[in-house]
Amino acid sequence: MSTVATPIRSLPTLRKLGSTVDCNLDAHAVSKEWFLGFADAMGSRNYMAVASLLVEDAFWRDMLALTWDFHTYEGRNAIHQFVADQLPKFKPSAFRIRNDLTRLHVPYEDIVCIQAFFNFETTVGYASGIFRLVPLADGSWKAHTLFTNLEDLRGFPEKIGALRDHEPYHGKWIESREREREFLDEEPGVVIIGGGQNGLTVAARLKAFGINALVVERNKRIGDSWRNRYATLCVHDPVWFDHLPYMPFPSFWPVYPPAAKLGDWLETYAHSLELNVWTSSEVVSVEPGTQGKKWSVKVIRSDRRERIFQVNHVVFALGFGSGLPNLPNIPCQTEFKGHILHASQHKQATEFIGKKVVVIGACTSAHGICADYADHGIDVTMVQRSSTCVTSAREGIPRLTGLYLECGLPTDIADRINASFPNFLLKLVHQRVMTDLAEADRDTLDGLRRVGFKLNMGDDDSGPVQLIWKRGGGYYFDIGASQKIIDGKIKLKSNGSIARFIPNGLLFEDGSTLDAEVVIFATGYADGRAAYLRLLPGSLHDAVQPLWGLNDEGELYSVAREIGGRGPQAAKVAGLWAMLGNLAICRFHSKHVALQIKAYEEGIFGERY
Repeated sequence: MSTVATPIRSLPTLRKLGSTVDCNLDAHAVSKEWFLGFADAMGSRNYMAVASLLVEDAFWRDMLALTWDFHTYEGRNAIHQFVADQLPKFKPSAFRIRNDLTRLHVPYEDIVCIQAFFNFETTVGYASGIFRLVPLADGSWKAHTLFTNLEDLRGFPEKIGALRDHEPYHGKWIESREREREFLDEEPGVVIIGGGQNGLTVAARLKAFGINALVVERNKRIGDSWRNRYATLCVHDPVWFDHLPYMPFPSFWPVYPPAAKLGDWLETYAHSLELNVWTSSEVVSVEPGTQGKKWSVKVIRSDRRERIFQVNHVVFALGFGSGLPNLPNIPCQTEFKGHILHASQHKQATEFIGKKVVVIGACTSAHGICADYADHGIDVTMVQRSSTCVTSAREGIPRLTGLYLECGLPTDIADRINASFPNFLLKLVHQRVMTDLAEADRDTLDGLRRVGFKLNMGDDDSGPVQLIWKRGGGYYFDIGASQKIIDGKIKLKSNGSIARFIPNGLLFEDGSTLDAEVVIFATGYADGRAAYLRLLPGSLHDAVQPLWGLNDEGELYSVAREIGGRGPQAAKVAGLWAMLGNLAICRFHSKHVALQIKAYEEGIFGERY
């Protein structure tokens, strides 16, 4: 696959296109006419005709459907090359437009498009797609974005609905369930390391495809990864954004569930879906297999019993940073007379009543921890080392996750619309959104500036979402801590870099000092690969690619993919998968992991493009 030059990115405004839109436009008629031409060109493998239906700077994002990979192609030339290479392999056919999901979309006065869903088939599976048409000066409409996504495998459907198990299991369920959980009669098809939301959703997806997985969780109970966080933590996304596959949250749940409540739900989820989880257990090594399977996985249980499994697939579901704290190397820590903690060790503010607390960091965890101390009347100071992107949750979350609403679109439809926006295009959209948010949050942002809080608007003023994709942090959706900073209830030190610890606090490079009896590092987590490398032999370390962050196409490096990515040594770690992200990410991408593993196991997985 050769490299094709990328067009200059810009939004498809009416001014740029030189067009206007008739208010009496029949969006269904326009989309149907375009789609008939598209379906004919795709079915006849007329690559030039496909490209002619797109604007010059179009995007095509594919998730497994036509590439067995995650790709975004920019520009008509790159898309032409992609379809010329891949259509002969996948032979897409049976194109059908979804008339019920076709609509005229006007996000801004100067941006108008027709959005429509479609379904199609390939040699290996069933896929869905979304296209967005924009108006041209000559009155025609062409596609600015296309999205294709593998939904199911031909001949290997999920065993849900009418395909569920119809056996009554009279008097046999308890015993058979225990034998299944202990893997007394068969080995697991997949070992999943980590029993948080990512591990559990992958296990659930695999079960629906008939693949028995073992989830190994080192904590005592499922959900402890949430219960063991600080007591005031709540989920930062609204509940309707966070539903899990096969079992959505109850309609009476709070919008922002407490962490402990979510932990209990994950335990209920695993129990109700009959997922096989070994708690108080740990995977201690993942070595190349020796018995006809790719990998040998050693597990130690709570009673120190060892079990070695031979499997073709291991899913690492260890979360951001794999739970390994990122601790800045500030000199002279041994001189400090007080307590030093990482945010992951903070439980509740009442442990340090009457103490002077300093929190190093100024993003989400730092704000939550500082607010906890301030609410308990404890002297707390936030040390801000670099600027932070701050938006209010009230204004920011609806504008940035507006597809997901209490009574809005079905979650699976919203997920596909959300995924259909290439990240580099979404960045341009969010630059506009952030301009609106800055105005909506003006009073709070001005108040923060007055007290010296350093602000930014994200990467190229594109807000928190791009920061999440690139680094998993650097932002704060304000739920009240900003006003505490403005009012002085949370003290702030944002000038001067920390030089070293001193017996009674911190010394800064400008000579100033800050008294402290407790110092908490709210500084995020280390590179998640460190935990992977601890389990793998040294000969494989160089093959492991970055886990989080965006590649040059705007796709996440290794999420829902094998950890060798597109690296030169990818074959050495084939069958080792990474799954990480928030509840919405794991809901959507867990199926992509399961689809790939099922395709491998059934011998129908093709070649990654």
